[in-house]
Amino acid sequence: MEENVISRLTSKDDKSACAFADMIIRESRDSDKWFGYFDVFASLLNHSNSFVRNRAFYVLAANVRWDDDNRFENILPEFLKHITDEKPISARQCVKALKEAGESKPAYIPDIIAALDNADLSKYKDSMRPLIEKDILNTKKALTDL
Repeated sequence: MEENVISRLTSKDDKSACAFADMIIRESRDSDKWFGYFDVFASLLNHSNSFVRNRAFYVLAANVRWDDDNRFENILPEFLKHITDEKPISARQCVKALKEAGESKPAYIPDIIAALDNADLSKYKDSMRPLIEKDILNTKKALTDL
């Protein structure tokens, strides 16, 4: 079954892969049905395809709420590196997904905010940098207002 989950999330048919990820995210907000695949989802954080990484950010964030053993803590440093992902769209998706992760487990908020504060966005084009900065501000505001 793990191979099937990976193949569906990494499918070249982006529409199908995105629909599958959206289903996992929706279901993960209501039950721990998908938490057993946490390590599978985490293995996709460094996938060569940025669309796959984006799906992994949101799927992992939706499953943090079920993480009684704090397994997310082990992958948090790797997750936070994607705040400055090589692809600016992925950086934005990572920042947005961190909001849900922090809301689910407030213990991670200090690490998330520190990483957001220390993110070096200088490598991004002037057209993208303000968008990432806005996402960072929105995520920080949401997490500090909890």
